[in-house]
Amino acid sequence: MTGEPPQKRPAEAATSRVRLRRVAAADAVRERAPVVAEDLLPSVSRIVAAVRDQGPAALRQYAEWWDRLIPGVPITRTKDEARAALRSLPPSEREVLERTAARIEHFARAQLESAAEARTEVPGGHAGDRLVPVRVAGCYAPGGRFPLPSSALMTAVTAKVAGVEQVWLASPDPSRHMLAAAAVAGVDGVLAAGGAQAVAAMAYGVSMPRCDLVAGPGNQWVTAAKMLLTGVVGVDLFAGPSELVVLSDEAGDPRLVAADLLAQAEHDVTALPVLITTSVSLASRVDDELNRQIAGLPTAETASAALANGFAVVASEDEALRCCQKLAPEHLEIHGNRADRWAEELDAFGAAFVGATSAEVLGDYGLGPNHTLPTGGTARFASGLSVFSFLRRPTWIRVEPGPELNAAARDAAALARMEGLAAHVRAAEMRIADD
Repeated sequence: MTGEPPQKRPAEAATSRVRLRRVAAADAVRERAPVVAEDLLPSVSRIVAAVRDQGPAALRQYAEWWDRLIPGVPITRTKDEARAALRSLPPSEREVLERTAARIEHFARAQLESAAEARTEVPGGHAGDRLVPVRVAGCYAPGGRFPLPSSALMTAVTAKVAGVEQVWLASPDPSRHMLAAAAVAGVDGVLAAGGAQAVAAMAYGVSMPRCDLVAGPGNQWVTAAKMLLTGVVGVDLFAGPSELVVLSDEAGDPRLVAADLLAQAEHDVTALPVLITTSVSLASRVDDELNRQIAGLPTAETASAALANGFAVVASEDEALRCCQKLAPEHLEIHGNRADRWAEELDAFGAAFVGATSAEVLGDYGLGPNHTLPTGGTARFASGLSVFSFLRRPTWIRVEPGPELNAAARDAAALARMEGLAAHVRAAEMRIADD
């Protein structure tokens, strides 16, 4: 994070012909970069330790170095400042934020209503669990090349629906739109810091309340800090470079496929846009469309670099479906005549967008489901951010003396003897009453 800034690619690089590399289905998984580069971890560890040990002074120094915090300006923003930013927006922009927040809230409430506390009979009584929100949540919203107020809404609105008492937002150099989104989401405060230093501040309570959970997307520094601080604080998921797989048969519309791949590619040079298709012809037509649509695109330099990371797989239907399952992408769009059937067969993805009109960009900008999703193939075992991310399920048992408890206690004592734990045996047997 120090030294000379990276040199920009020559402007003509964005105008050279684009062609998605052709990759065999069996090799597709190996094309993906790791979620976090291992050589980054020592640097992140030093930042985390400095914020933990030196507190506000270290946090402020990092924020001034890397997050554009102006010396002397407070590192936190209040609810009143966020509300003032919201009031300063044109009515049309304010209404967009409010409508988006309402759609996110509607979906999150549907998720919450689907959850039920468990209660069942056990020998001698009952057992169950409770749904309990974390008390303090820290929500991260990227604020680098492209600040994402949509992420502020996605994380903070969802946390509020889950019942979190106190929600803070962290974002480097928060823009007026970011602060306005924070106000719409009802956050309790904003930390004007980003990267590993912001995650450490949320985990240890530096210049803000200590958080029980840190949630939200971020760059490799954010993700690496989440990895290192797991156990100190709860984390939602480990997000790597953003990725989109478009799966299509010959009936896919190359204009729409190319448009969606470019929308993904402009996120960052590390983004991964992928086409998996059963049609050689469609792959070629998508290449043509990519070249047509990237011309004049303001983000063409970033998009062309990301497209160079991406690739296309042309395979049989069975191979294409297996490839999708193995990749387990963050976003999966399914186009063509077989979209509905394929959507039923596939289940390894962060979020699926079924049919040509179901654009991934609609998910990015708050149609309902959350856009904070597992990347790097972790959708094989992980889910995206939801109200459940902010909820705990502690269990409980209540039993009364009697024959059923006696039988269960004797079994517990017997198992304890197998394990050689004498105090366990005694504690179990003391619960056995006269039959």
